[in-house]
Amino acid sequence: MLDRIGNPRLLALAISAVISQTTLASTGDALELDALAVYGDTYRNTATKTALEPEETPQSISVLDQQALEMRDADSVAAALRYAPGVNTELRGGAVGRLDLFSIRGFINYQNYYDGLQLLYNDWNLQPQVDLAAVEQVEVFRGPTSTLYGAMPPGGMVNLIGKQPSTDSFHRVELATGSRNLREATIESRGQIADSDLSYSLVGLSRSRDGQAKTSEEERHLIAPSVDWRVSDDTLVNFNLYYQKDPEMGVYTSLPASGLFLPNPNGKLETDAFSGDANWNEFDKEVLMAGYKINHNINNNWTFLQNFRYTDAEVFQTNTYSTGLAADGRTLARQAYLTDETTSGFTVDNQFSGRFSTGRVQHNILVGVDYLSLDSDVLYEDTAAPTIDLYNPDYYQISKDTINITNTALSSDFAIRKKQLGLYLQDQIELGQFVLIGGVRWDDFTGEEDGRKYGAPVDTKLEQDNVSTRVGVMYRGDNGVSPYLSFAESFEPQTGSDRNGNEFEPSEGDQWELGLKYQTEDQRTSANLAFYQITKDNVPTRDPNGTAYDKIQAGEVRSQGLELEAQTQPIDSLIMTLSYTLQDVEITKDNSGLKGQTPVWVPEHLLSVWADYGFYRGPLNGLVAGIGTRYIGESEYNAATNEDSVPDVTLVDIALRYDLGQLAHTLRGTELGLSVNNLTNERYYSCFDSANCWFGEERTVEASVSYAF
Repeated sequence: MLDRIGNPRLLALAISAVISQTTLASTGDALELDALAVYGDTYRNTATKTALEPEETPQSISVLDQQALEMRDADSVAAALRYAPGVNTELRGGAVGRLDLFSIRGFINYQNYYDGLQLLYNDWNLQPQVDLAAVEQVEVFRGPTSTLYGAMPPGGMVNLIGKQPSTDSFHRVELATGSRNLREATIESRGQIADSDLSYSLVGLSRSRDGQAKTSEEERHLIAPSVDWRVSDDTLVNFNLYYQKDPEMGVYTSLPASGLFLPNPNGKLETDAFSGDANWNEFDKEVLMAGYKINHNINNNWTFLQNFRYTDAEVFQTNTYSTGLAADGRTLARQAYLTDETTSGFTVDNQFSGRFSTGRVQHNILVGVDYLSLDSDVLYEDTAAPTIDLYNPDYYQISKDTINITNTALSSDFAIRKKQLGLYLQDQIELGQFVLIGGVRWDDFTGEEDGRKYGAPVDTKLEQDNVSTRVGVMYRGDNGVSPYLSFAESFEPQTGSDRNGNEFEPSEGDQWELGLKYQTEDQRTSANLAFYQITKDNVPTRDPNGTAYDKIQAGEVRSQGLELEAQTQPIDSLIMTLSYTLQDVEITKDNSGLKGQTPVWVPEHLLSVWADYGFYRGPLNGLVAGIGTRYIGESEYNAATNEDSVPDVTLVDIALRYDLGQLAHTLRGTELGLSVNNLTNERYYSCFDSANCWFGEERTVEASVSYAF
């Protein structure tokens, strides 16, 4: 496999970047590594839905703690995942922020989790997003996760762990400014309420700035309160709320590859180029999520957790999309559209977990029942719009007075309903130095659409069920080396039917993963090396005996590769992290001529290194400096032929944090921050095809001051 998918010298360079640092001498005071935080009774590890450590799981999981998120100044899921192995966040560039979109091990994922529950997404434009200001930790679980979470792509999932109440008092206010007229204020507070059994957490944020594309703007406001009620020594109840208002969310429109990285007779487009219209670029989203958690210790061995969340969300947008670039290389044909969408629903997860022994065997049993219900209404209109000259644009051609956007040929007004019931069982067994895990889950999924869609009546109902399994074994060596082997399955419901009326079956996937986890006795160095192969079948593809729109389930995609993740503290003042991904994704079965091709948005190589260095003596005492480098390899943009590719890029990010309390006692708790992403202002891109590309994020600078007490 390595002979096929790349040059092993990149891997050797990545490994040596960490190992070479271990020869440095120890100087200065210690820059402390954050231990995996314990979030109280209601926290469950993403990989097992138990409180067990990730190191005890025979499958790959990355944990990005608060220290890493703050140093990298992550304000979005994409920014948080830039340095995680196996994850490509550069799918729609830096200008698009209204969706959290990424791929894991070559498979696209729109579906995030927040505190262990799925964020209800209607498969259109209404995707709830959780700002990183309200997140304590990001956990990336790679490989199939269906035995615990149901319908999910086989590449993996991301779970955002929210900031939780605490009896320890903490308060912080932060103000920030920077590139594109950034104005941001954040508040965070937590502690015990008087002498009661109540403790709380409160996060608030207000942010506005200009978008990267001309005439665009971004704006967000959120508040996220949470209260813990310690009913008794054995029972904890948590009430939580998350409200977010996004009045403006930049742009969604794409640009042609011609003028970005392909030749264009008119030259190159600027990184702030925009193909839409200032008066027809509205995106107003509002999301309310309210939930509770009940954790009850039944006895010393058994615990019950119920996690519930209700979601109510809406979004209205006006936008354009391109329908072709003229022969002059500058005139872009466009359509104008609008969507008006609402979503309501809830999700609940009930978990019984317990520990017991049978002889020398220690069991950690998990039994669960979860349920999801989503109702969404979608209104869609679409009509012709004036062309735009990309090299001499007029951004004010469209308005409600100049365009008729109602009752068009593609008018849609329909309802989407989803329901999913899951029953799951898992046993994590400890036998001496062996850890074994086995899990099985049954899912019953129902999806419906009714109304009028793209000008025609629609009334469909999809009912699919599936059984997913997972097994794994790990040996915990005395020398800190823990080899493991695992197998896991996934499934995704598939809507539609073939031309004979036969409904599609779920698309199923399975993965074999062979890995090695390592941790030194002093916990200053840890690493995870994984080899994997994922096969996803029942992928809809063109029916060779039907029309261009007829599909049959004859497709198969195989993803295989290698991932390395490492963290080391070679000297007391230095912490380094590294990740490397080598992946080969190929369509292995297809009726559309795609067999043997690599899908778009899948770089062959991903490499990143980040280092934090703390100064504890001399004039720089109190300064922590971070620098990171990330390499994104070439990726395909022509799925049919794989001719040419999107160019690779190497990006540099830096971050500085300075504790003013080192200068004067009266300034204790005050910190200055400075971060620069894409320091050298590299010009880079992502593409779905040659007609739909996006610029990566240009250089951005952010300066902040915070006060904690």
